[in-house]
Amino acid sequence: MANIALLIICLLAGLLLRLTGRFPQTTPSTLNGFVIHISLPAAAILHVHNLAISSSVVFTALMAWILMGAGWLFFHYLGRAISLPKSTIGALVLVGGLGNTSFVGLPMIEAYYGRDWLGIGILADQLGTFMALSTLGILAATIYSSGEASPRQMLRKIVLFPPFQALLLAFILRPVPFPDMVTVVLKKLADTITPLALASVGFQLRFTSLEGLKARLAIGLGYKLLIGPVLVSLLYLWILNLRGTAIQVTIFEAAMAPMITAGIIAMDHDLDPPLVTMMLGIGIPLSFLTLPVWAHFLRSF
Repeated sequence: MANIALLIICLLAGLLLRLTGRFPQTTPSTLNGFVIHISLPAAAILHVHNLAISSSVVFTALMAWILMGAGWLFFHYLGRAISLPKSTIGALVLVGGLGNTSFVGLPMIEAYYGRDWLGIGILADQLGTFMALSTLGILAATIYSSGEASPRQMLRKIVLFPPFQALLLAFILRPVPFPDMVTVVLKKLADTITPLALASVGFQLRFTSLEGLKARLAIGLGYKLLIGPVLVSLLYLWILNLRGTAIQVTIFEAAMAPMITAGIIAMDHDLDPPLVTMMLGIGIPLSFLTLPVWAHFLRSF
């Protein structure tokens, strides 16, 4: 459970760095920029290069798209019905619709299902969550931050998004063998995602602002930790009648805490940053309690 400890330590480190005044207030922007332009592209190139792709991975890859698509509809219409600000709806679409399938999801899969099933987690993350963020996520961020971008401008933002470019490059380079040195360098750069992203979230975490966020937090975390994975379960287990450990792990990934990278994108577009930081700061620890329940439930399938 060393990875879980790392998540908690980095979150607390960011919080303490702000409280002690050791780092400037612009620290989150700097950390977020490094994650988006360096860490995430390195992770995409590293993991996609050796990814085993077959027809059986379709349902695993589709999970994140289903989760975000349903979430977008849910948050959009509920938000309009209760008169939420546009920026808040956008924040919920991004952070409530995408799960932390990588540096929360992978250690959780290892803890509850074993290392043999980490490949399913990587598929769910790289072909599902990561690609959904790089396309639908950037589209949502653009729409809800300004709403003035033309289709051409939105396409340009997606194409110029560094992790998306890295993903395309990763598929192009799949036939090319990587020297050991390249693999080591990519791994070390990719390993910076967790500490830097969580430190950024911790730095911006202010629990004093919780009072005005309770209803929005309940909506966002309620969908991410309960409603969303229930919808995926209904579709996969009862409607499509899918079975097996791979499907269990896929649904388990759907129940992960909100995605930190989606939060970074939301904050970069000024989509209700206080809500985003609290969704991440509360959602990640809360998922440590809800995920064991999901794992126990899924064992019967």
